[in-house]
Amino acid sequence: MFQVRIHGRGGQGVVTGAEMLSIAAFLGGRHAQAVPSFGSERTGAPVVAFCRIDDKEIRLREPVMAPDALLIQDPTLLHQVDVFQGLRPDGYILINTNRSFEELGLGEFVAGFRAERLATVPATELALKHVGRPVPNVPLLGGFAAISGLISLDAVIAAIGEKFAGKVADGNIAAATAAYEMVRGATREVTHA
Repeated sequence: MFQVRIHGRGGQGVVTGAEMLSIAAFLGGRHAQAVPSFGSERTGAPVVAFCRIDDKEIRLREPVMAPDALLIQDPTLLHQVDVFQGLRPDGYILINTNRSFEELGLGEFVAGFRAERLATVPATELALKHVGRPVPNVPLLGGFAAISGLISLDAVIAAIGEKFAGKVADGNIAAATAAYEMVRGATREVTHA
């Protein structure tokens, strides 16, 4: 079973991102489950959601404590919440920023991780450019498809089509595709370096 934990802030589409990731996995022929974590969240408060993906039925319902991948929608959480808690040493980390891991103060922490499983992408900028709103969830799904290979860009696009319509869908598809290409290009550079 592959487990993903998504960290962000209220209003950034964290729960919707987990739902869309599970839809993309399902459309790709896998079993999937999205689990929101609700409390008294308000706009700007830290929020977390989870997604599990497997080739067989998923019966777990509890929060993901040992994720295989982290999607971090707001880099200000890096030094405010223990977003890396329980992350497996061979895990994936995708952060919404145009800064490097070193610039974020994480160079030493990620030194033991596989470089091709680490990526940053300016998801908020892509969302603003293509959708007109600072909601990084969908671009991060495109980036996750590129870094993990667990879901395809086509499945992400199909999930977008299930959730949105018209110009909103078109903008989200453009943002997810741009993020996919950015992350794919960056991970290619790492593997060929």
